[in-house]
Amino acid sequence: MAENNTENKEGKKSLNFIESFIEQDIKEGKNGGKVHTRFPPEPNGYLHIGHAKSICLNFGIAENYHGLCNLRFDDTNPVKEDTEYVDSIKEDVKWLGFNWAGEPHFASDYFDQLYEFAVKLIKKGKAYVCEQSPEQMREYKGSPTEPGKESPWRNRLVEENLDLFLRMKNGEFEDGKYLLRAKIDMASPNMHMRDPILYRIKHAEHHRTGNKWCIYPMYDFAHGQSDFFEGITHSLCTLEFEVHRPLYNWFLDQLTEDDYRPRQIEFARLNLTYTIMSKRKLLQLVQEKRVSGWDDPRMPTISGLRRRGYTPESIRNFSEKIGVAKRDGFINVALLEHSIREDLNKRANRVMGVLDPLKLVITNYDAIADEYVNAVNNPEDESKGTRKVPFSNELYIEREDFMENPPKKFFRLSPGIEVRLRYAYFVKCNSVVKDAEGNITEIHCTYDPESKGGKSPDGRKVKATLHWVSAKHAINTEVRLYERLFNIEDPSGDKSGKDFLEFLNEDSLEVISNAKLEPVILEAKAGEQFQFERKGYYCVDKDSTSNNPVFNRTVTLKDSWEKVKGQ
Repeated sequence: MAENNTENKEGKKSLNFIESFIEQDIKEGKNGGKVHTRFPPEPNGYLHIGHAKSICLNFGIAENYHGLCNLRFDDTNPVKEDTEYVDSIKEDVKWLGFNWAGEPHFASDYFDQLYEFAVKLIKKGKAYVCEQSPEQMREYKGSPTEPGKESPWRNRLVEENLDLFLRMKNGEFEDGKYLLRAKIDMASPNMHMRDPILYRIKHAEHHRTGNKWCIYPMYDFAHGQSDFFEGITHSLCTLEFEVHRPLYNWFLDQLTEDDYRPRQIEFARLNLTYTIMSKRKLLQLVQEKRVSGWDDPRMPTISGLRRRGYTPESIRNFSEKIGVAKRDGFINVALLEHSIREDLNKRANRVMGVLDPLKLVITNYDAIADEYVNAVNNPEDESKGTRKVPFSNELYIEREDFMENPPKKFFRLSPGIEVRLRYAYFVKCNSVVKDAEGNITEIHCTYDPESKGGKSPDGRKVKATLHWVSAKHAINTEVRLYERLFNIEDPSGDKSGKDFLEFLNEDSLEVISNAKLEPVILEAKAGEQFQFERKGYYCVDKDSTSNNPVFNRTVTLKDSWEKVKGQ
């Protein structure tokens, strides 16, 4: 259950459990009453919507309490990390509207200090060099109900451990030959306290330190110490790190006796229906070319959402709505879609676009004369003004808006029926033209010249208003219709035991190459959002050129969240 910042009876916002902890710490004067958070991504992939929640939380907490938030890269595994990911993460954080304190930090900034701290642990008899293989370690570790067994190398002499660790650092041994482990308690009920690994040998070039190091610290060892070195007061982690907290505190106990101490607080990670949140699985989708890249608009990455047309405001509002929870659960993706509809409804200019064009010929309209009708850019924002839309005797309408033999409740265009053309005129269908195979190729109509602006001249009513595009002025456009990438609510495969790839939605992308849009879209720039009237919200893709506009569908107009919420 999410703990949102909702208003209480006095009109004040109630605190979520993290804010309550922080306010208590401030009240007690812990760490001088300061609030200093951090966002610590590993640069081994692009950030996704789950990271966006963490970004909003960490940076938002710092802002709310007039504190600071660091951006720190957990670059302790050189095999998987790359500067491409570092750059993308910086871009995503800035795009969401946040600024980190000072320069970006890296765990690699502290490799020398972490090494010295490891030496300190060895000298205190709290760490040792172990030769067990991964299989032997698993065997010796025991189970949650059975204590583990001590490594045969656990009681090496301090001098021998120091010598071996130095030689590990100097590159004398191959990968996997030795490990440095903490000496804690092999009978601890917490499996993470059973002599965890501190360092492993990896002969791999690091994206920042090059080949200076061939031993690298584990995340658990680097995390709390990096927090300490940076003066972090509140280390906000997702719920899976709750069982790591005793180890986090144990390392800090060995490192310092100062009053200052970072406090780790855990919250539930974001799980979104129809969405994969594993960076490993997202990387697999990219590497196997099942998507076009990390910024494919079907991906839940921040860059993918940005390319699809999501706004920073919609994502921040979504994060605010879901709140902060203490227990894991799923959030319906319909809420995310609702957030972008809500935002784009206010900011997106309207245009008319026909995705499946059918020609409509107005037989009593002058074939030579053209005119321009006045159209509202955004009914939610009068300041956006109006635009001129060209009108002529030949138009395109949506094929689905016409039926030759309609059922009773079909209120759009059909023979003998009159409808309104948005901002233009009333038209009545008189006949159709078909090809040799019986397919309708044209609709022939007459218009009422007295109905200019789509207003009835004599009070008569019509039951439908259709959007349209002038055929001779239409811009041929590629439109990409995106659907959810997976076809079941939980595609991870964790519960079913199936490969998550089995749940890929084969119809997640439909490309329309001959959509027709009004000419104003030629002025649009990459990333600009529009509402195609009656069709949905779309944005200009980065693949667009001046001669070949490309639009991505951000989301349809239909909002399912209110229905979901009411269930």
